[in-house]
Amino acid sequence: MRKPQKLFVGPKVRALREARAWTLEACARRLGVSISYLSQIESNQRPVTSRVLVALMDAFEISALELDAADDDRVVADLREALADFGGRDAPVAMSELRAAALQAPNLAHRYLELHRAYRRLDERLRQTEEAVALDEAAAASSLLPYEEVRDFFHYKDNYLHDLDAAAEALGEAAGGAPIEAAAAELGVSVRLADLGEVMRRYDADAHVLWLNAALAEETRRFQTAFHIVSTRLGDLIERELAAAGLKSREAADICRIGLGNYAAGAFLMPYRRFSAAARALRHDIDELARGFGVSLEQVCHRLSNLQRPGERGVPIYFVRMDHAGNITKRHSATRFRFARFGGTCPLWNVHDAAGAPDRYHVQVAEMPDGARYLCVARGIAKRSGGYLAPVRRYILGFGCELQHAGEMVYAAGLDLKASPVRIGVSCRICERNDCSQRAFPPVDRRLVVPGDQRAIVPFQLGG
Repeated sequence: MRKPQKLFVGPKVRALREARAWTLEACARRLGVSISYLSQIESNQRPVTSRVLVALMDAFEISALELDAADDDRVVADLREALADFGGRDAPVAMSELRAAALQAPNLAHRYLELHRAYRRLDERLRQTEEAVALDEAAAASSLLPYEEVRDFFHYKDNYLHDLDAAAEALGEAAGGAPIEAAAAELGVSVRLADLGEVMRRYDADAHVLWLNAALAEETRRFQTAFHIVSTRLGDLIERELAAAGLKSREAADICRIGLGNYAAGAFLMPYRRFSAAARALRHDIDELARGFGVSLEQVCHRLSNLQRPGERGVPIYFVRMDHAGNITKRHSATRFRFARFGGTCPLWNVHDAAGAPDRYHVQVAEMPDGARYLCVARGIAKRSGGYLAPVRRYILGFGCELQHAGEMVYAAGLDLKASPVRIGVSCRICERNDCSQRAFPPVDRRLVVPGDQRAIVPFQLGG
């Protein structure tokens, strides 16, 4: 069993203290600790104890979430993957150095990640120019930046926005289970169905009519109606969240506004406390939850990854949506599970099994290179949006939790949780496993050794 991770929060404590213009002496007095002990905490020479953590929360009037070390873990994982691009034949940067950078210089670490993203975009444009793959691929590549920025915004928020979640929950509970059209009617809006082609939702402000595509599934129409309701009722709050996000472009702000609206719509249809209680009672059975709340399987999975309210946290769950080409189109994690930011995913991860056998659940016990074990669940879904000739969108939903929480998941029924796990990784390009017969290509930050007198399934070994 792994030892509890020590909590180092030095830069965060120093920033909180300096923002209030407190001296070390004044702050130490409020916390009930010595000046030297506080100085050691701020320089990350000492972890905080549970007593000091409570004192910090009281003194600075913050929640434990704001001192959570999960953000540091994410930065370390992202730094490692980014540095792999520049590793060449040099020895990889030690994890101790990466962790020191994330803890001691978090702003510098985030700036480095921004620089790396800029490098990746420039490199992609150069490749596209050289290959001349399309008329306007350079413009398409540049459009990836806003999505990356918004995805990182939710990623580093633990995919939980307390004020917006609580406000949407209050709206949902006030609706009292009435048909969602009634909540729209309270806004003076009538909901009507029509053939809208590729459009899912269109609002006629002059006629106060919300038109929904009649070809959409009922749960999708409910979600689009909820989006309109929360965007109207909570518009000011959404704009405040957007302003606080500090996004760098108008495009990113527009994308994030939709993301915030989607987040609030999910919280409206699946109010936090009621949904969290149902999830526990039903052992996170997504089919039962979908029926109980009138939502889709994807919406349930997304909401399960949101349950991070301080003092009322649910089981930490990761969620990913992937297309059949392996492109990750949604990713959220309340766990330490890491997704590939660049390149393909691990071929041993069971999400790939779901592509070949949709409409049934695939369950595996997997172990990541850091030793953390997970209960991984995957299922393929199809989204229809028209008649026989209309294209069907196919996706794979992946979700799961650390093995210590597997007993709270219905999908663990009948599994031997103590059996040898499937050893997966983030992606081949940064995976350090030396004995994987499924490896697609070598990692970019390790030296290769190619034996001349033998040939294994993988024709090379990883050097130090």
